[in-house]
Amino acid sequence: KWKLEDLNPVVLYPWRQRSSGGLSRVKRDWIIPPIRVLENSKQVPENLVQIKSDKIFTGEVIYKLEGPGVDQDPKDLFEIDDKTGWIRSMIPLDREKNRSFTLKAFALSPSGERLENPSTIEIVVLDQNDNRPNFSQKEFSGSVSEFSVPGTSVMSVTATDADDPTTDNAILSYSIIGQESIPPLRINKTMFGINNETGAIYTRDVGLDWEVVKGFRLTLQVADMSGMGLISLANAVIHVTDINNNPPQFAPDLYTMSAVENKVDFVIGWVNATDNDEPGTGNWETKYTIAKGNPSRNFAIRTDPVTNEGILSVVKALDYETQEVYTLTLTVENVNPLSIKAPKDPVSSATVVVTVVNENEAPRFNKDPIEIVVLESVDPGTLLASNIAYDPDNAKLKYDILRDPEGWLIINHETGEIAARKPFDVRSPHVKNNIYNAVIRVTDTDAGGISTTASLVITLRETNDFFPQLFPQMGTVCSESGRETSGLFLSAVDEDLPPHAEPFTFQLQDINVSANWTIIQVNETHAVLRPLVELEIGEYAVTVLVTDSGTPSLGAYAQVNVTVCLCGKDGECKTEAAAIFGTRVGVSFIALLVIMASIALLLCKLKAHRYMNTHIFPNVSKGEGLLVGESDEDIRDNVLNYDEQGGGEEDEVRQHNMLQLAENSYLVTSSGKQPLRKDYPDNLPSPSYPRKPPADPTDIEDFINDGLEAADHDPNVPPYDTALIYDYESDGSLAGSLSSIASASSDGDQDYDYLNDWGPRFKKLANMYDPR
Repeated sequence: KWKLEDLNPVVLYPWRQRSSGGLSRVKRDWIIPPIRVLENSKQVPENLVQIKSDKIFTGEVIYKLEGPGVDQDPKDLFEIDDKTGWIRSMIPLDREKNRSFTLKAFALSPSGERLENPSTIEIVVLDQNDNRPNFSQKEFSGSVSEFSVPGTSVMSVTATDADDPTTDNAILSYSIIGQESIPPLRINKTMFGINNETGAIYTRDVGLDWEVVKGFRLTLQVADMSGMGLISLANAVIHVTDINNNPPQFAPDLYTMSAVENKVDFVIGWVNATDNDEPGTGNWETKYTIAKGNPSRNFAIRTDPVTNEGILSVVKALDYETQEVYTLTLTVENVNPLSIKAPKDPVSSATVVVTVVNENEAPRFNKDPIEIVVLESVDPGTLLASNIAYDPDNAKLKYDILRDPEGWLIINHETGEIAARKPFDVRSPHVKNNIYNAVIRVTDTDAGGISTTASLVITLRETNDFFPQLFPQMGTVCSESGRETSGLFLSAVDEDLPPHAEPFTFQLQDINVSANWTIIQVNETHAVLRPLVELEIGEYAVTVLVTDSGTPSLGAYAQVNVTVCLCGKDGECKTEAAAIFGTRVGVSFIALLVIMASIALLLCKLKAHRYMNTHIFPNVSKGEGLLVGESDEDIRDNVLNYDEQGGGEEDEVRQHNMLQLAENSYLVTSSGKQPLRKDYPDNLPSPSYPRKPPADPTDIEDFINDGLEAADHDPNVPPYDTALIYDYESDGSLAGSLSSIASASSDGDQDYDYLNDWGPRFKKLANMYDPR
């Protein structure tokens, strides 16, 4: 049973026992009331309750406490003095986080043996008003119709409070503490109220008029403790909506007009009615009716949707001899029916007096509407239409443009010729489905100024104004032509609209480029540029022509800078080092280094030989050359093939000949017996090779071809898979060395002027052998 030593603090005996014959029995446990602790207490640590065991009289007892707030989350909120059994709160508690705690208390012997069964202790946290109420929105929005009666529901607002809802701390009260009209100062009396318990806003007074005030801004307050506690503020914007309580009224209510006899379907004038309801709504839109004076239905009236004006027209020809004057009575109403709150005034009406003009014939348009088809990019001043109207009596006419919203037209007031003031634009908001509408008026100035109007319908055709643009203009492709991913995707854009834009056509124009590259159309706007053959690594400039589908079509050339690189398995370019020492490209690069080193060595030999002939053996004649008679073996000169361009337009023919020479021969010097060709019988004599060196650059190709033809029929040349021979110097050749080719005398007697005609690369060689 519990034992309360005093009211505060409380001492509990959860394990009350009694002894009998040396044995003890635990009685049935009593229900222990919860321990109530006020949240946010500043007196911490605070003793809450003390527990005691009967074992305290027989020996030492150690008290332990377990559960949430002690050794479970949230930890360290409570502790127990293991000697005295006092349970304390260590920090201020927060009811909004933890409303209660259920703990287990233990009584243990010094050795840790349980002396009693665990006892449950519940700690309940009492609420304080420490939370301010909050509106669910910073600003609420609602609406109410004008002329609403008091008590009309407008909207509801809500707020919440985190305190205990069973206490006054969470009982809320709503109120309106401020009101401002929109526009300001239009209404000063209190127009709205609010239910302090539910937050429902309603009208309190009459006088809501949309024509006077468009809305209200209310300042709201909510407070807990039934309105006496903490408070919060918010705004509510209430819009006053329009009702059709204003019938349209004619202004003015008397009009005079004239109409030419024997003419139909033309406008004779406009009437106007005003409405104070909200513009652009059915409460403001009007419809006109001819109530009287139109028995034969000669007249009709329609509403201009923009201005709300009535347009009066003649739809059946008038006859001056039958009736000279018509008096029409017009009425006007709204599209929407009037509200029951509108004043009970009669429907507004107006009188229109139409005078029939007795003219022999009024001006007439040849066509109505006048239809013109023109390109949008028409030049200013271009004549669009002429001879558009005439007068049967040959009266003098005056022409005007009544409607031309874009100001694109100009008219000759005397002749009626219509011309373009400036280029058209099909993207104008006044162009619908490529059609632009205008109104032309012609007036008979000699007959009272009677006018006739006609519609001008201009159909605009878009022109192909913009060239297609290719992009991207640079990219990379893999050097392996067989890769499916090897290629550069190209696209094009065009500022024109269909049909002057896509589909685009992509083409390669250069024949030389087409031998190595191809372009494949993917769809209407894309193509892929791919190499046809395996290309060397490097930069390539490919010119692409992209053409649109306009009429006429426009095309533009674009240079695409393509980087050919060695790719890995993932299709990405390798690094420069990987490319050099890679498989095939690396070998080609090393071979190129060997070839370049060989060329440099050959040039060094030529210079050394030149030096020996000039300085060491200056008196050696052609017949006494260093190489003459010293070997019975063949000396064969070939041209090594390397890709190198010459310098300038003047050398283009010479470059072409030298490139053809390079494609068919190599420059090598060899000695010793060479294997014979197996396709010719043995011991056949060798043919005679051309001996005369070419004196003119244009003879080089013929000279090389003659040498090739002789080599093809020479059984003593190497097999076909070796370098072809274009020149052969046998025993007793006149050339003793490379510096004395085709020489019959000493260097001083030899004429090397022809080398100057072979281009810049041979001028240095000519200077070396210049006898001067």
